[in-house]
Amino acid sequence: MSKLTKRSVDSMAIPAKGQIFLWDEELRGFGVRAMPSGLKVFVLQYRNEEGRSRRIVLARYGVLTVEQARKQAIMKLGSVASGADPAEERAQSRAAITIGEVCNWYLENAESGKLLGRKHRPIKASSLAMDRSCIETHIKPLVGNRQVRHLRTADIEKMQSDIAVGRTAKLRRARGRSGRTTGGPGVAGRAVATLRSILAHALRYDLVENNPAAGVRKIAAKPRTRRLSAEEIRELGKAFPIAERNGENPTGLAAIRVLLLTGYRISEVIGMERGWLHADKGFVHFPDTKTDGQIRPIGESAISVLTSVPQKRGLPLFFPSDLVDRPFSAVPQVLRTLCAIAGIEGVSPHILRHTFGSVAGDLGFSELTIAGLLGHGARGSTQTYVHLDEALRLAANRVSEKIANLLDGRDIAILDIAA
Repeated sequence: MSKLTKRSVDSMAIPAKGQIFLWDEELRGFGVRAMPSGLKVFVLQYRNEEGRSRRIVLARYGVLTVEQARKQAIMKLGSVASGADPAEERAQSRAAITIGEVCNWYLENAESGKLLGRKHRPIKASSLAMDRSCIETHIKPLVGNRQVRHLRTADIEKMQSDIAVGRTAKLRRARGRSGRTTGGPGVAGRAVATLRSILAHALRYDLVENNPAAGVRKIAAKPRTRRLSAEEIRELGKAFPIAERNGENPTGLAAIRVLLLTGYRISEVIGMERGWLHADKGFVHFPDTKTDGQIRPIGESAISVLTSVPQKRGLPLFFPSDLVDRPFSAVPQVLRTLCAIAGIEGVSPHILRHTFGSVAGDLGFSELTIAGLLGHGARGSTQTYVHLDEALRLAANRVSEKIANLLDGRDIAILDIAA
């Protein structure tokens, strides 16, 4: 046993199972606990007035330094000497904490970078934005006032079914061109997953005593099979000049065309910066995407659209808002207008992405190549051994050219795409 230091904590072994402790020789009861996950937390063990041994978690190592945790331990021991029982106080606080309070704690700590998400990295701003929307729109209205200790699996499954049938559906804003939250099985399943993750973080930090969402079975969302047929792509192409003459926003129209010609996610297109496009080499370098930084192929037809988009106010974005220095956010609304002109229903930005992948399949490209085109994360070791750079550039060119020809009505006599 020795005095705790950063070096001794860093060199502390990680157990294969169970937990191990490293205690400080100068401050009795102050130590570090290591767990198989690699998480290390500062702990304080003491005896209360009744002589009962109690242990509390002070903080995660990294959130506090060794010296900061030592000072906190000294303060806690001082309160114990005065007759207080920090473990009992914390237990009472945990017993009364509500789902809404846990959600607030999660958002505050995740935004400050204290909570780690995928691959043990701080949770991305885009993920937090979706989590916040889910919390405020679905979780808080249905179970936000419930205490965690009283929440049961059946309560969360009821929350899920209420979201699925649209109980939390509402207009996001009464004015403007914003969308509508309608609920549904997919949204309901994601809400359960979000709540489960939030409570898992809270459990790890000793904020709650259990995770009532851990055993909830998520509603299986229906697979998305909608795609644009060749005829629908042609009709969409005819709608573009009509929309332009009607005064539809040119930024939104250009973004839709790029979505269809690349298969990129909507967040990737509207957030794309001019410096990321390497037109001469046929790729876009995204510093950060849903599956981390990526180099993604892009066809010449899509490059032609991007290079023709005029730069606004010297901003680096290809598709900035007309009013503020942020990405253009009304693409879904422009797409609805465009589809209304074309007489097409049930089309979202994701349908454009699915259409791109489906056209790639129609042209005979493999699932592995299509996954690379769409920027899906590696799903197996095979991808490690396949050099796809040239194949992807070829595929991106062929698919974008095929779709561009359909949009411009130049491909009527060639292979039609099934609906």
